[in-house]
Amino acid sequence: MNNRDFSQETKQEFGISRFDIAEYLDSEEMIQAYLSQVIEEGDPQEFLRALGHIARARSMSELAEKTGLGRENLYKVFSGNVKPRFDTVLKILKALNIEFIPAVK
Repeated sequence: MNNRDFSQETKQEFGISRFDIAEYLDSEEMIQAYLSQVIEEGDPQEFLRALGHIARARSMSELAEKTGLGRENLYKVFSGNVKPRFDTVLKILKALNIEFIPAVK
C-alpha cells in the first residue's frame, strides 16, 4: 500500500504528507552525508536524483542561472532517465559548490 492508496481525508486525519528529502538538506553536513551515502551505493541514476534534491534544497533557479542550463533541462538530468554528459555533471557540481576529492583506498 502506498501513499496514493489513502483518500485525501484520511491523509489529513492522520497527518500523512508526502516526504521530500530536500526539506532536510538544510546544512552542508546533511548534504555531504546524503551525497556520500548515495555515492557509496553506486547507482548513477540515484546520484543524479540526489543532485536534483540538493538543487531543489538550494534553489533550482539559481542553479539554472549559474550553469547556463534551462530549468527544464536540469529537471530532465535529475530525473535519472537521461544520461548527461560528464561536463554537464561537473558544471552542476561546481554550481552547487560540491567538490569531489579522489582518494585511493
